[in-house]
Amino acid sequence: MALFDDVRLIALRATLPLAAATLAACAAADGGPVRIGIAGSFSDPIGLPMRQAAELAAEEINATGGINGHRLELVTRDDYADPDSAVFVAADLYDSDVSAVVGHLFSGMTLAAAPVYNGGDDPVVAISPSSSSPEVSAAGQFTFRICPSDLAHGTVLAHWVRDRLHLRRGAVLYLNDEYGRGIRQTFVSEFTRLGGDLQSVDPYLGDRPDVGPYLDRLVHSESPEFIVVAGNRGEAEEIIRQARKRGLKMPILGGDGLEGIQAAGTLADGVYLSSPYFPSIPSTANRRFVEAFRRKYPDAGLPNQPAAGAYDAIYLLRDVIARAGSSRAAIRRALAGVGSVTPPFEGVTGTVAFDANGDVPDQNVYIGLVMHGGVSVVNGADGSEGTR
Repeated sequence: MALFDDVRLIALRATLPLAAATLAACAAADGGPVRIGIAGSFSDPIGLPMRQAAELAAEEINATGGINGHRLELVTRDDYADPDSAVFVAADLYDSDVSAVVGHLFSGMTLAAAPVYNGGDDPVVAISPSSSSPEVSAAGQFTFRICPSDLAHGTVLAHWVRDRLHLRRGAVLYLNDEYGRGIRQTFVSEFTRLGGDLQSVDPYLGDRPDVGPYLDRLVHSESPEFIVVAGNRGEAEEIIRQARKRGLKMPILGGDGLEGIQAAGTLADGVYLSSPYFPSIPSTANRRFVEAFRRKYPDAGLPNQPAAGAYDAIYLLRDVIARAGSSRAAIRRALAGVGSVTPPFEGVTGTVAFDANGDVPDQNVYIGLVMHGGVSVVNGADGSEGTR
């Protein structure tokens, strides 16, 4: 009897992906909703705007007739910035009737969940709005993203330091995970190629890293002209505090992980950070998005990059599903052709055109300067100087 039950259970699990696909197709056929999963770290202050922007996009789409007359519904799941939770969330969404997923927020969670989305008999597209690790490029055919990889961030930061700030000697402190190693890898490579000199390249771990020994070494050597912090906002704030206590007053630079650091007040003044999105970008599409976001969420502040990326991903899926239908395989085929078989998608974050890896290699990367609690964009879309 136990053996028979096991066989039945295995057979049932084998039919779940097919059943999910059938449910999605039937829903579209009988006038039911089209469902899209939203997966991210929504309990994180960086992740909450992602969920809010996705809800805004769905509300706007439904107000104008939905997708070919079908209402768009979001199925929201929080992965709590935990890889094990991300795998659980991915399995839950895979076995549901969602046609596609927008997620995850952070690279580690996207990489943990990717084998689930890419596996089985009916894999499901997952579009990350903000996972920038280079490793995401090889995560699978059903994994896409609409933000540049860290390879682009490191390169843009290196050129900003050498070509615009005219600094030659510096140091790098990097969070020893997928994100930090990605920024470090390309910054170090490009900066040294441009003739720069790095006095040290050191890893750290934890939300409040003790980098005192690294900084002490810099104090007693020929002081660097800048420090790159390849990590996240909280770590960067702690590193800046420790550096300033030691009299190290040089500029601090980082990637989009430093997003929101302007809230640290005067501590963050003079920090440069790279990002594919700032709410001050003066395009018509972005102005419209920012205004709509602020109307719907008046107490939320300005939208961030994950918010803009999620907003674009929902509208991109709206267009793809309207054109190709709601089956998972059809969505993947149509999405892979955006920018090649079909025209690029023009969104809030810029032009989305996918390469063979599901990446957007031509997306803009901007440099922002933190001052007086705000961020000013100080380079153009092509990396040139000027205010945008």
